[in-house]
Amino acid sequence: MSVATQPGQVLKARLATQLIFLVCGLGMSSWAPMVPFAKDRLGLNDANLGLLLLLLGGGSMLMMPTSGWLVARLGSRTVMAGAALVMAVALPLLVILSSTIGMALTLFIFGESIGAIDVAMNAHGVQVQNLYGKPIMSSLHGLFSVGGLLGSLCLGFLIKLGLNPVYAATSIAALMILITLTQYQSLFPLKVEQQAIAHFSAADEKPTTTNQRMGWLDSRVIFLGLMCFAVFLAEGAVLDWSAIFLRDTKGIEPELAGVGYSAFSVAMATMRLVGDRLVARLNSRTVVVGGSLLGAVGLGIAVLSPWIAGALIGFILLGLGAANIVPVFFSEAGRLPGVSPTVSLPAITTIGYTGMLAGPALLGFIAQQASLSIALGFITLILLLVALSYGLKKS
Repeated sequence: MSVATQPGQVLKARLATQLIFLVCGLGMSSWAPMVPFAKDRLGLNDANLGLLLLLLGGGSMLMMPTSGWLVARLGSRTVMAGAALVMAVALPLLVILSSTIGMALTLFIFGESIGAIDVAMNAHGVQVQNLYGKPIMSSLHGLFSVGGLLGSLCLGFLIKLGLNPVYAATSIAALMILITLTQYQSLFPLKVEQQAIAHFSAADEKPTTTNQRMGWLDSRVIFLGLMCFAVFLAEGAVLDWSAIFLRDTKGIEPELAGVGYSAFSVAMATMRLVGDRLVARLNSRTVVVGGSLLGAVGLGIAVLSPWIAGALIGFILLGLGAANIVPVFFSEAGRLPGVSPTVSLPAITTIGYTGMLAGPALLGFIAQQASLSIALGFITLILLLVALSYGLKKS
């Protein structure tokens, strides 16, 4: 039996990969409750804040193609571990920096670490799923959402209790480092990943290409990337703007403004943890189309409701609807005949995270010219477009 197919190693790798997804969610979502404080500390309006947030997405997008190259040569676990450590070190700095330039540089580096770990953990997750023999991508992304809940809720809660924000952020960063270091050895080394890719590529009707340019130009890769773009735009809107939306539009206390992203994350985590069974029972088209429609309805409720509770219900519906869409896209990209996962996954992740890049700035300018409610309403149209496009896609 090949080392790549030993059941015990696969189970350990699955758990370790879940925990790396948790680390990514912790680090990324801890930024959400910091946004209002950063806006006030730096004296920014919505448009300028949007430009600053642009750097986070820019760092992510710039790093993703490079991460695919690094994963192919160093292995996913090396890239994941390095990125997680950089993210943990940058997190406390985002609480204390009072210089716009310093904040911009740190956000860019923070974004790079997010981009690197995102590509690596999804590439690793696809190989674990292939060797495990059952859908697991939804549960992996479910742990990311659990991290999203813990990061956004716990940081705000600790600050509300009177803990210095620097200490609160440092505590979360220390937890991220601890998880990463303890799980490193359970992740697949490069040799095992190469064996898995070679084994499953051998079953393709066409030989797998490792040419990155040709893989990126594949129409299937471009389509999945554009679909990811739209969904990441919606998720990024909640991450970057929900706290400000609840504070400035709905009148919630600043210390509790992160509860919107928390509600979104709870719903997404819950749905993703049962998502593998859902995807196995339903087809991908039903999951994507139904989820996009539910997400559009939810975000519409969040925008139109005059009550904080209504807005939170809307964010919950958005989380339930969007939960399993991206895992479906990543699973589909990881098994495209003729395209290596080390090419297809960085490609769709990079295209998708362009939504994270363009989203904050776009919504900021719309909010500055009209209102943040109208900016978020624009996202409902994007989700409706996802439902229509994927629903009409040829099998």
